[in-house]
Amino acid sequence: MIDRTYLREHPGEVRRGCELKGVDDVDVDEVLELDEEWRELKARGDDLRHERNEVSDRIGRLKAEGKDEEAEAAIERSQELKAEIEDVEERADELEDRLHEAMLRIPNVPYEDAPEGDDEADNVERYRWGFDDRREVPADVVPHYDLGEELDLLDFERGAKVSGGGFQFVKGEAARLEHALSQFMLEVHREQGYVDLLPPIPVDSRSMQGTGQFPKFVDDAYRIGGANDEPYDDDDLWLLPTAEVPVTNMYRDEILLDDDLPVKHQAFSPNFRREAGEHGTETRGYVRVHQFNKVELVNFVRPENSEQRHEELLAEAEEVLKRLGLPYRVIEICTGDMGFPHYRQYDIEVWAPADDMADGPDIGGRWLEVSSVSNFRDFQARRAGLRYRPERHESAEYLHTLNGSGVALPRVLVAIMEYYQNEDRTVTVPEVLRPYMGGQEVIEGGDPVGESAVGAGRKD
Repeated sequence: MIDRTYLREHPGEVRRGCELKGVDDVDVDEVLELDEEWRELKARGDDLRHERNEVSDRIGRLKAEGKDEEAEAAIERSQELKAEIEDVEERADELEDRLHEAMLRIPNVPYEDAPEGDDEADNVERYRWGFDDRREVPADVVPHYDLGEELDLLDFERGAKVSGGGFQFVKGEAARLEHALSQFMLEVHREQGYVDLLPPIPVDSRSMQGTGQFPKFVDDAYRIGGANDEPYDDDDLWLLPTAEVPVTNMYRDEILLDDDLPVKHQAFSPNFRREAGEHGTETRGYVRVHQFNKVELVNFVRPENSEQRHEELLAEAEEVLKRLGLPYRVIEICTGDMGFPHYRQYDIEVWAPADDMADGPDIGGRWLEVSSVSNFRDFQARRAGLRYRPERHESAEYLHTLNGSGVALPRVLVAIMEYYQNEDRTVTVPEVLRPYMGGQEVIEGGDPVGESAVGAGRKD
């Protein structure tokens, strides 16, 4: 949530921020009018309370002086003032609620030098890593979804059978590889000073609002117990779309000490998103799914340190791909593609050599986003009441929050299955993962199960 003072003093920049991010469901001028009326009512209430206090003092003096008639008139005036104050406060509370709801719909204003654009086509590539000495891949790399089914590593049909489209079973050596990836990532980030968390999977609406998912993206979330527009007993719980939600809200409405900062947490969790799987060609395979695992990195820092921490956080997420030897690129997200609560955003995209796409890399294959590394400044902190006290005797201030995936597991798994694929359709296990897989060097797959598998992939 942006600061109301900032809105009053920089309405043009806020309007521009809405325009750049394509937010057209909020009228900034109307919000300013609500704010002005609310401030007038608050001032009127203060004046009325001041007058009532003076009248109360006068009543005592008049009674002491025996001026009963004047005292009765003062008492009547005090009662009138009380009724007027109640009316003013009721109207001010009503406006406060409307104002709060409206402020929740105003996006964070992008940083001044953010690339301007309408969508992902206008994002700016900053650099690439790992392409100069990349390994040779087969001439015809088999896409991960075909290879996964051939080696009985990924079962999309049975996943859809039990949960619907966008869900899958990850089997055998692929499941083992994903477990290895998660342990490897957590170990890398421990070296970087992160403290591990296992967060709650259900989160309440206040938490979703605190990080900016609600009210903007309520239709993308999975509500526990039924459809989004149906109440479910007294529960107010949603399946988390990212561990960013519970971890950021962990210190909600608390005041941290300056000595606590920076706070760096990492959390492994499953994540659930309805919006996944609605993007044409990416509905096939393990790229855009409704349930996926990832390691999330969340930082709480002093305001003056957030821009430097953003660059450091980017490097911390990149380190995972560097150690895996997976080529990738870093892009800076343009205003039209930037997230609602974001001030500045980088995406890390790993290279998957199969599946040439019309908008894919100039070297063939395609880019898969595995991390969005974001600086929110005080936007989330204002929504969630995240503050710190610079000195014990000083007033509390809003801190800054940042996060990034460290990184999304399914797409890294996809990249490994394609980039480390061999001519015989086995997959070489990256060297850094072998200790987490009992020294296994190559993934060869398993035999399909069931009558339908006869003659369709069994090795015997």
